[in-house]
Amino acid sequence: MSDAPVQIVFRNIHRHNSHTLAVYREFGGYQSVAKALTMAREDVIDEVKRSGVRGRGGAGFPAGLKWSFIPKEDSRPKYLVCNADEGEPGTCKDRDILRFDPHLLIEGMMIAAYAVGCEQGYIYIRGEFYREAERLQAAVDEAYQAGLLGDNVLQQGIRFHLAVHRGAGAYVCGEETGLLESLEGKKGQPRLKPPFPANIGLYDCPTVINNVETLAAVPEIILRGGDWYATLGVAKSSGTKLFSVSGHVNKPGNYEVELGIPLKTLINDYAGGVRGGWQRLKGVIPGGSSAPILTADVCDTITMDYDALAKAGSMLGSGAVIVLDQSVCIVRAITRLSRFYRHESCGQCSPCREGTGWLAQLMARLESGQGSMTDIDLLLDIGNNICGKTICALGDAAAMPVMGAVKAFRDEFVFHVQHGRCMVG
Repeated sequence: MSDAPVQIVFRNIHRHNSHTLAVYREFGGYQSVAKALTMAREDVIDEVKRSGVRGRGGAGFPAGLKWSFIPKEDSRPKYLVCNADEGEPGTCKDRDILRFDPHLLIEGMMIAAYAVGCEQGYIYIRGEFYREAERLQAAVDEAYQAGLLGDNVLQQGIRFHLAVHRGAGAYVCGEETGLLESLEGKKGQPRLKPPFPANIGLYDCPTVINNVETLAAVPEIILRGGDWYATLGVAKSSGTKLFSVSGHVNKPGNYEVELGIPLKTLINDYAGGVRGGWQRLKGVIPGGSSAPILTADVCDTITMDYDALAKAGSMLGSGAVIVLDQSVCIVRAITRLSRFYRHESCGQCSPCREGTGWLAQLMARLESGQGSMTDIDLLLDIGNNICGKTICALGDAAAMPVMGAVKAFRDEFVFHVQHGRCMVG
């Protein structure tokens, strides 16, 4: 990790009128795509590969590798889709990019489209992001008027058109194939894989799908080089990451830091510390509501990168850090999450359709003091019968918080059974 803080995605965010084309260009905007258009398409992909940047939407798949899967000798149209659905509870980073620096996303998409030979792109934005959608559309309109989008990008004979599509607000549409179904005008239900979108994607054509933050990192990677980007962060987790820190901290917000930063440093030095002091910390959900919770003792030493969090039994996910202090009843908090995932299940897979309902019912029973000791282990049994057995990861997202809470805070579940109430409050 570097000594000085590095901002790649948020480098313009604090400038007045940062969302406008004039300000974006004043501070170097669209220089990266101009450079990319002088390079061979394969060289652009190789640069992104060398950077080691991984998908920032939650899955963490290497972006350059994903681009390389698009078949080169294929007569079908190729599509680029930006996932701006951002439905993971606790996550609010992409909307800041859309709100304050939409041209950064547009430039990243232009570079990605050139690299894979795509002439049509779509930004699938969460329906609740009404003002963000307005600002994004205004930026797209500016780009068309300036000749940055259209049939002759930057007078280079390259064709790329971009459209903004507002979604209907379903959590499952954040899953890439559910998003494609919704974009095609169908019910937003995930598809079976294989085939994968790189071969059979939007309208059964080769398709690249990337998250907003992932694409927003691309211009700086191309401008300064993949090798430079790879020096940031730690091994297998290169670059910077936007973390949405919420919950019981003194300064909740979005922070761009290098991957591999200690969680304690992120909370204390950036988010103002835990409310009432670090000794009041009970646990942290490190990657959005679907990530298993970390206990306070783990939080003392854990670093925020893919490998460290996986080794600790959780995941980086979307980078939504939810901080919980001693006032929180873990059983009550996880019960609320279980209700959310039951509501958001599309019902296509029986393990998810039935399992999310059973988890929510059991959690409600335990939280109300009506549960039994066998219910605690039944939660783990149900979770194990959901994880890895569904078309998409929503089932896992519902099961992992419950299973993680039972393993890390079993004493609180036992207290609810024995005393019929929370340990706190």
